Amino acid sequence: MSDFGYVLLKNRHIDYEANDKRIAEYIYAREPSFGYCMECGCCAGTCTSGNFTHLSLREINILIKRGETSTIKEQIDKCMLCGKCTLVCPRGVNTRNIIILAGEAIQKLEANEL
Repeated sequence: MSDFGYVLLKNRHIDYEANDKRIAEYIYAREPSFGYCMECGCCAGTCTSGNFTHLSLREINILIKRGETSTIKEQIDKCMLCGKCTLVCPRGVNTRNIIILAGEAIQKLEANEL
C-alpha cells in the first residue's frame, strides 16, 4: 500500500476501540437528544463564550462521541450556560444540559464512581 501515494500517519489515526466512551454513555442515558446532534455548528456560531475564548460546543460533542475526553474539562469550564446554543439548535438538542451532564460525568470519573 505504500506505493499508492499516501500513508496514514499514526498521530492522525483515531483508535475508536481504545477511547473511553463512559462520558458519552452517561450523557446518552440522561439526555436522549444528544444523539440528534448532527454537528452543524449553529451552537458554536452563536456562543457568547466562543467569541472571546476557544470554546466550541460542536467540537466538544464530537470529542465526547469519539471518546477523546482529555481536553473536555477545560472546554466545559469556559461555558457560561446561557442557553443561546439550545435556542438555535435546528434539531432541538438540549446542549445546555449536555454541558452540565458532561461536567457531572467528569467529576464521577475523577472520583472513580463512573
